[in-house]
Amino acid sequence: MMVDDSRVAVIVGVGQVNDRPADPAQGMEPLDLMRAALEAADKDAGGGWLAAVDSVAVVKQISFMTQNPLAEKLGAAIGATPSLAYESVGPNGDSPILLLNEAANRIARGEITIAVVAGAEALRTASQRAAAAAKTSVADQNPLRSLAKKAAPGYRQRYGLSTPVDVYPLYENAGRAAYGQTLDEGQRESGEIWSRFSEVAAKAPAAWIHAPRSAEEIATATADNRPIAFPYTKLMVANSSVNQGAGFLVTSLAEARRRGVPEERIVYVGRGASAHEDDDFLARDRYDQSPSMATCLTRTLEYNRVTADDLDLVELYSCFPCVPKMARRVIGWPVEKPATVFGGLTFGGGPIGNYMSHAVAEMVDALRAGEGTKGLLFANGGYATHNHAIVLAMQPLPGAGEAHDFDVQAEADAARGAVPELVKDYAGPATVETYTVFYARDGSAKAGVVVARTPDGQRTLAKVPAEDADTIAWLTDGATEPVGAVGEIAAAGDDMIWQRAVA
Repeated sequence: MMVDDSRVAVIVGVGQVNDRPADPAQGMEPLDLMRAALEAADKDAGGGWLAAVDSVAVVKQISFMTQNPLAEKLGAAIGATPSLAYESVGPNGDSPILLLNEAANRIARGEITIAVVAGAEALRTASQRAAAAAKTSVADQNPLRSLAKKAAPGYRQRYGLSTPVDVYPLYENAGRAAYGQTLDEGQRESGEIWSRFSEVAAKAPAAWIHAPRSAEEIATATADNRPIAFPYTKLMVANSSVNQGAGFLVTSLAEARRRGVPEERIVYVGRGASAHEDDDFLARDRYDQSPSMATCLTRTLEYNRVTADDLDLVELYSCFPCVPKMARRVIGWPVEKPATVFGGLTFGGGPIGNYMSHAVAEMVDALRAGEGTKGLLFANGGYATHNHAIVLAMQPLPGAGEAHDFDVQAEADAARGAVPELVKDYAGPATVETYTVFYARDGSAKAGVVVARTPDGQRTLAKVPAEDADTIAWLTDGATEPVGAVGEIAAAGDDMIWQRAVA
């Protein structure tokens, strides 16, 4: 069967920007960062593309939210009059791959010829400006904190589960227990993965931090690497205090050749897959794995007829260690091989929803440089909620030139187990399903939370007060595995308190 080159989607240009102004007033805002990134992508593709762009897709940003939406403004800024200009629904980590897949499908259907995808965050500048105006600390003015404070308080928030850094440890601790690891073994795996991330970032000019760290440095809590939410340290979590922009230019193979792009600089877009969990993280069937992640990754490999052995490069999303840990077990990616091309969200940088645009750019550069012929990009967003993956290659992949339905939600839903009923006022015996402990900036424990299952299989939350030092130690010292342990939940005012069963 002949392939119509005008329907085959390829990436021909990528661009990235870091902005580190000495004076926050002089910092680039998201629109400026996006424009600069696309101008770099245009130059990378040989120049002269932007005015002819048919589609502008933007990853929603939160640094300067009053400026949203930015897609039409970006189109005007690059001198384009696109027939389509839109932004992602939310600033989720899967957004760049979703927008890439949508662009490839539109090219395959003949709806557009040239598309750009871009995103940027300037949280560093936004925080610095707000702190100067309010005469408070920069940390207190991070837009992420502002969003969390604006959220309506509810059951989850009452027990400390307000932001992603509070929730992802639930997957980490459940996963470690399911893998049969001790606490030391689980932390060592996190440290090994993140150490390799730091080494990759050290060699990536566009990465935010160029400082290799050892696995031990990453896993050990110190004054400079304080605990955040058990068992995560500061060096294990996404670094959102960055000013970064990235974008890429997608077109048809026929247009790339017509404009004289050398064959060795053309990167083919394969097929992708997407699936999500329930937006309510307490309405999940389990915390040691994600059926939507597994389905998304498995189908992406099958659609492109590749296995982990065929992949030379991967980017496994890395807001927190539990995500690449789960993902690498799905695809069979060894811990000894780097799971990033950019450096991960700690060292490469964590520009909220746009990290994967940087990963796309780095993957394209790595493939062009001969570091491999095929690469997998896996993105995750929300609270381990949204999953989207795709394959890039130096040669056409199966289905090239054909639009593809990347939604595999029905299959993910079929693979999901029963979701336990949530009860909010349960008292009595219960079993630890998972847990975490939250820490203050001085490293002291603020409180713990246990996600527990009742004898009838219902799910409930219980607090561990900071004053209960014995239970905090039991949850965190690694002497025994708390997951699966039986205890008692008792009422204390408006809260339900976890009481450890002592032999």
